[in-house]
Amino acid sequence: MKVFLLFGLVAVALADLAHFEGEKVFRLKPVLDEHVTLIKELAKTIEVDFWRPDDPDLVSIDTDVDIRVPAIYLDMVYTVLQQHDIQYKVLIEDLQAAVDAQADNKPSPRSHSYTKYNSWPVIESWMASIASSNPSLISKQAIGKTYEGRPMTILKLGKKSGSTKPAIFIDCGIHAREWISPAFCQWFVKEALSTYGSDSEMTSLLNEMDVFVLPVFNVDGYDYTHKSNRMWRKTRSRQSGTSCYGADPNRNFDAGWCTMGASKRPCDDTYCGRAPESEIEVKNVADFIRKNRSIIKGYLTIHSYSQLLLFPYSYTYKLAADHSELLKVAQGASAALRSLYGTRYTSGPGATTIYPAAGGSDDWAYDLGVKYSYTFELRDEGDYGFLLPESQIKPTCEETMLAVKYIAAYVQKNLY
Repeated sequence: MKVFLLFGLVAVALADLAHFEGEKVFRLKPVLDEHVTLIKELAKTIEVDFWRPDDPDLVSIDTDVDIRVPAIYLDMVYTVLQQHDIQYKVLIEDLQAAVDAQADNKPSPRSHSYTKYNSWPVIESWMASIASSNPSLISKQAIGKTYEGRPMTILKLGKKSGSTKPAIFIDCGIHAREWISPAFCQWFVKEALSTYGSDSEMTSLLNEMDVFVLPVFNVDGYDYTHKSNRMWRKTRSRQSGTSCYGADPNRNFDAGWCTMGASKRPCDDTYCGRAPESEIEVKNVADFIRKNRSIIKGYLTIHSYSQLLLFPYSYTYKLAADHSELLKVAQGASAALRSLYGTRYTSGPGATTIYPAAGGSDDWAYDLGVKYSYTFELRDEGDYGFLLPESQIKPTCEETMLAVKYIAAYVQKNLY
């Protein structure tokens, strides 16, 4: 296609940008094979950031494709879309304006708030203070360090007991730019502590079970999104033989590793890493869950965006052995979530509900024997994407709590 000569002439390697003035996020709707080929070609020719699906290889007919386009390529992209009759709409007119608008209020960066996107240092000090001020219900432990040497800290919630209790594991912030995810883990801890004793469901849960909460999984990446590049997704590890940083931690688990929906190219956002658990953060979490697999009965991992409640499998189209039960629970949890603000979630196995992706944490946990393994894709459906405004933290977390409590109550009643 002659039009791609244009791209080749001006394609330049864009460094990580701290600013995104003039960049736009498009939603494309390919309806022909030619459109799919064109979008994939686009990805190879210029630097386009795929928001959904997160890998250009996963583009297919009649699926929405959300992409971020740097300002210098906009004229060319418009030309290509119009010449080839690809349906599109602009979701975000100016990405930098959306980044700036995400913070609705700006109190001192040193103060923690449950309705703000807190920086890593603020979250770290919050974990220390909340654990020390609630010793009867919460304790914290480091499960290892990140590539850059930051502690990976788990909060263990539950009434202290002389015997070992069954548990649920929740992690947030596997992908660095999905800020609403760590915000939910902090909210969950607040709600668990503040409603214990008054809410019968939460009281029963924490009396009978423990909940392990990892508020930020990809700490290095999350810190980097606050300090350098808001759109960063991966870890921050260095690899010999490439100048590119990091791997996708949710493609690095030993679950059909690097077979589909993952990239072997180190510069790609979905790079699966050198080997399963090559990323120290993934190994730390996997080691912790393996060590506690006799007690961990549920695994929840929180992502954004798309409003989905997914369960295994993502690395194969084969249905999980417990498919019917997992679907029933997901639909019940989605209904509970919808009851508050009417937010609609779609439930189903990852591969067919969103796209195939190997090396994901929920598939790995399920194959390890954690039957109730779920991935949440929180708000929204693309109007803000990864830049959900702080004004939506509270409603998002409130409705998500209902779904998480639904799943937790089900697990509690069906300990196997």
